[in-house]
Amino acid sequence: MTVPLSVAVWDYDRTRALFDRRVAIEACDATYLPLMVEETFFRALRSSEFDVAELSLSSYTALTSRGACPYVAIPVFMSRMFRHSAIYVRKDSGIREPKDLIGRKVGVPEYQLTAPVWVRGILEDEYGVKPSDIRWRTGGVEEPGRHEKVAINLPADVECEAIPVEETLNQWLVDGKIDALVAPRAPSSYAQGHPNIARLFPDFRSVEKAYFKKTGIFPMMHVIGIRKELVAQHPWLASSVFKAFNEAKKIAQRDLSEVAALKTTMPWLPAEYEETVALMGQDYWPYGVHGNEKALETFLRYHHSQGLSARQMQIGDLFVPSTMEQVKI
Repeated sequence: MTVPLSVAVWDYDRTRALFDRRVAIEACDATYLPLMVEETFFRALRSSEFDVAELSLSSYTALTSRGACPYVAIPVFMSRMFRHSAIYVRKDSGIREPKDLIGRKVGVPEYQLTAPVWVRGILEDEYGVKPSDIRWRTGGVEEPGRHEKVAINLPADVECEAIPVEETLNQWLVDGKIDALVAPRAPSSYAQGHPNIARLFPDFRSVEKAYFKKTGIFPMMHVIGIRKELVAQHPWLASSVFKAFNEAKKIAQRDLSEVAALKTTMPWLPAEYEETVALMGQDYWPYGVHGNEKALETFLRYHHSQGLSARQMQIGDLFVPSTMEQVKI
């Protein structure tokens, strides 16, 4: 029997071998939808449209903590990113270092997004700036009317208000209605070179490398979820999906190390690859639980302390048990 699967993930280098069928999910007939992550999150969590879907780690954790998520995850971390680079400030605001954010109005697209969870946790752990020290404003960065995909119930000492539905955070940043913005995507004002908009950490690469050297954490943003009823119906499915995604990632990493002819349009890619491996290890983007324990435990601590989990979640609460360990030969 072949199981038909609809699989919604972005077309990363680490999924390309799935899309072009070099790697197959065993015993499955997969149809891949290369959707932008915001669309996948919205459609998956609103109406469970896909059998396998890329999910926001924060949204998934929040819903799972309440027993309300239609998906169960496997430890495939489709997106990972250091997030010091995600903090944008007005140059005339007087914000020069993290402590200057205290008392300021800071925008976020959604309070519960994974990137702001990491940013708030890092600001508190590394710089002593608590979430309650900041006055948060939510809304669409570029398009008006965005709201939280997942209901939240924040601690009483946290100020978080939505901007008017017809306005955007990017314009608020330009107009000085907020002092800073935390967002996964660069606001158009920054991308287009607005003279008064800058990153809080201009040399974010050095700051993020120092953070990794200190903590060993490479923050994960997204996981892969499988509809719960499919996992119950086919107990082998989660492990097979995990195996396929892992193999596709290995192919992508091998391509990055190829020097006979560059497969990626970056002239100094070999040097970048070698530097990354020297700092982070040969498998610098690990899937699975092993080797990711500290990052996962840190995220779950942040998530609960920020009022986004209904209970303190453990790593074992997140993933299909059969994918918590992998076979060794």
